[in-house]
Amino acid sequence: MCGEATDALSAIDAAIRERPDVCLLDIHMPGGGIRAAAEITARLPDTAVVMLTVSRNDDDLFNALRAGASGYLLKDTDPERLPHALRGVLAGEAALPRSLVAHLIDEFRARERRRSVPLVGRRSVTLTSREWEVLEMLRENLPTGEMAKRLGISDVTVRRHVGGILKKLRVRTRKEAVSLLRDDARDR
Repeated sequence: MCGEATDALSAIDAAIRERPDVCLLDIHMPGGGIRAAAEITARLPDTAVVMLTVSRNDDDLFNALRAGASGYLLKDTDPERLPHALRGVLAGEAALPRSLVAHLIDEFRARERRRSVPLVGRRSVTLTSREWEVLEMLRENLPTGEMAKRLGISDVTVRRHVGGILKKLRVRTRKEAVSLLRDDARDR
């Protein structure tokens, strides 16, 4: 170990000063672990960043990967596996627990599948499979929390999908979005 830090700014400073091969960051460290990861990977492209966290939240995982993290390990990982995972990251491998890889694959597939939605009085709009799922739940008039629970994602992610749907449909409310669905789209 070449350095320790108690917050994001200290972690960034230590990484720049020490130029380690790998930085192990807590995602919820004061100042934001994801922020620190983004800054370190931008300034030190040869330094690998691995998040160490208790969070199994999909948003945290995806934000960490977007920030440039090469790994996302849970704090309940067997301590004997940690050196192996870090050596793997240094060899160019990703360090992800198997339990989260399934979430990653599901999200990737959901984002890639797109479907055209026929609308009343307008041209069809293309939505991702996940957006379509959210739109179906909007039709059922489900609250955000219930949608998040059913889909296994956070409330924030549901709101992001709802916002994307409203933007694509060019409407302001959930009710307006549902009213645009043609009868044949509702029965799919």
